[in-house]
Amino acid sequence: MAVDTQALLAALQAVTDPNTGKDFVSTKALKNLQADAGDVSFDVELGYPAKSQIPALRRGLIEAAKSVPGVENVSVNLTVKIIPHAVQRGVQLLPNVKNIIAVASGKGGVGKSTTTVNLALALAAEGAKVGILDADIYGPSQPMMMGIEGRPESTDGQTMEPLENYGVQVISIGFLVDKDEAMIWRGPMATQALEQLLRQTNWKDLDYLIVDMPPGTGDIQLTLSQRVPMTGAVIVTTPQDIALLDARKGIKMFEKVGVPILGIVENMAVYCCPNCGHTEHIFGAEGGKKMAAEYGMDFLGELPLNMSIRVQADSGRPTVVADPEGEIAGIYKTVARQVAIKIAAKAKDFSSKFPTIKISKDT
Repeated sequence: MAVDTQALLAALQAVTDPNTGKDFVSTKALKNLQADAGDVSFDVELGYPAKSQIPALRRGLIEAAKSVPGVENVSVNLTVKIIPHAVQRGVQLLPNVKNIIAVASGKGGVGKSTTTVNLALALAAEGAKVGILDADIYGPSQPMMMGIEGRPESTDGQTMEPLENYGVQVISIGFLVDKDEAMIWRGPMATQALEQLLRQTNWKDLDYLIVDMPPGTGDIQLTLSQRVPMTGAVIVTTPQDIALLDARKGIKMFEKVGVPILGIVENMAVYCCPNCGHTEHIFGAEGGKKMAAEYGMDFLGELPLNMSIRVQADSGRPTVVADPEGEIAGIYKTVARQVAIKIAAKAKDFSSKFPTIKISKDT
């Protein structure tokens, strides 16, 4: 019995991507559909990492295909293809880095570095190739949080190899100076060092490079947002009014330089007493959520004020690797997935397709 291809497409169109709410047929994610007698095969290409969700997606697609009369065997090939997306005008993409995400805040102490490291580890856990650039020249914390010691090697005397742990590539000024040494540098020296860290590191085919930004809107932040090809930024804040006030400044800076905000993460949202279970909004309630609504931005999630997050990051085993199945790791994974999905929905980067014009006196 021949399989009706239109009926098959209609059945498959009823399966929606739980992350985007769209089906795979109309979004053209479903490709190479073949129906030969009772055997059906097709490919589905996702634009974001989703290793943990692929088995359930495959089951749903197989069930939908088998509901069509005449279908006996179904072969589904689910793949992930992460592509470079559009960045600020006039800024060239980095070689071997597809998408750069800035994690920023207006003020220090809101948990930006902790969010960076757990976002990177969550994306890596879902199958993406991820790197971290520690852009906090004056207070680098990624070497400690990622549990990495040592200095980057150089094979050619010009470029550095990133250090690696938990499958994530990392570069930081913290690898190049002694632990107790203070970077007593003026702005231009710090920005020069940062550009070298970014451009003279041999990143290995990254899907995402997460940049742990220093707090504020000064020299380094401005240089990064004007010269580095940013796909988007994630703003980290606490619900406290003073943190929100500074987070607004960070949002305005990115808007001025044309970097889209992917969403807002609220840190230290609520404290739960481990002894009696009483919850307390120490820094105020839902400040980040209200700010996201006010600016028409996505609220990516809220993290509790929890000692385990701090202890795990300080010991070099952040929450996503220390307790991967736990509730807090689940929140980080949800935030990371939303960031990746938002990037996948953005316009592709076409700058590499444009021809370069060469002028010579011979023509």
